[in-house]
Amino acid sequence: MHIIEFKGLTKYFGGLAALEEVSFRIKENAIFSVIGPNGAGKTTLFNCLTGLTKPSRGEILFKGKNIVGLPPHSISKAGIARTFQNIRLFKEMTVLENVLSGQHNSYGQKIWSSLLRTKDFLRQEESLRQRAYEYLEFVGLHEELNKLAGELPYGSQRRLEIARALATEAEVVLLDEPTAGMNPQETAEMMQIMKRLKEIGKTVVLIEHDMKVVMGISEWIIVLDHGVKISEGTPEMVKNDPLVIEAYLGKETHA
Repeated sequence: MHIIEFKGLTKYFGGLAALEEVSFRIKENAIFSVIGPNGAGKTTLFNCLTGLTKPSRGEILFKGKNIVGLPPHSISKAGIARTFQNIRLFKEMTVLENVLSGQHNSYGQKIWSSLLRTKDFLRQEESLRQRAYEYLEFVGLHEELNKLAGELPYGSQRRLEIARALATEAEVVLLDEPTAGMNPQETAEMMQIMKRLKEIGKTVVLIEHDMKVVMGISEWIIVLDHGVKISEGTPEMVKNDPLVIEAYLGKETHA
């Protein structure tokens, strides 16, 4: 089953096409990569999918429903979460508080319940804290829950972003350059987390420049160049596509 489908997605900024007639489908519970040189349209694609940018034309279907035009909070509530290339944590809040902040989709209590701190409110609050702890345990940060997010090492901040994305109860997790700036050990840990996301039933979609990561973890890849899809397929298919080699991969995967 395909959980997301792009149909003729096009986005113009002024007279420049950032995306032009891009169409492809993403299978449910897969690890899917979007690659291409700088300026290829990858981040614009993510921005359109999450409601930050409205396409000039085309459709984005999530579980069969066109989500173009929906605000970001509605898309998040529908089941799509995202991390950004530049880390966007609440640095002065604790690790646990950052994850709790991602649970707004799960929070059903009315204002009066929270003000009066009713039994239902306290029960739900404890349930959310327990879930937050489980997300932190998933990414290996459960022992750091009371640290300030800004005090964490860079790789741990990246993992915290994933825990916060999971806290939205998303079915699809979009990762924008998840291993950028990481050392080899941190990169290996992040690859394991992405594999485990698939194991727990999530669909993982990543933008990534590290070809060892892309080729080592992806089940399907699409390649953008100047806003146009030039190739798609398995890692082996994409790696050997002459158009991809010319546009992006070059000699690095054929050395």
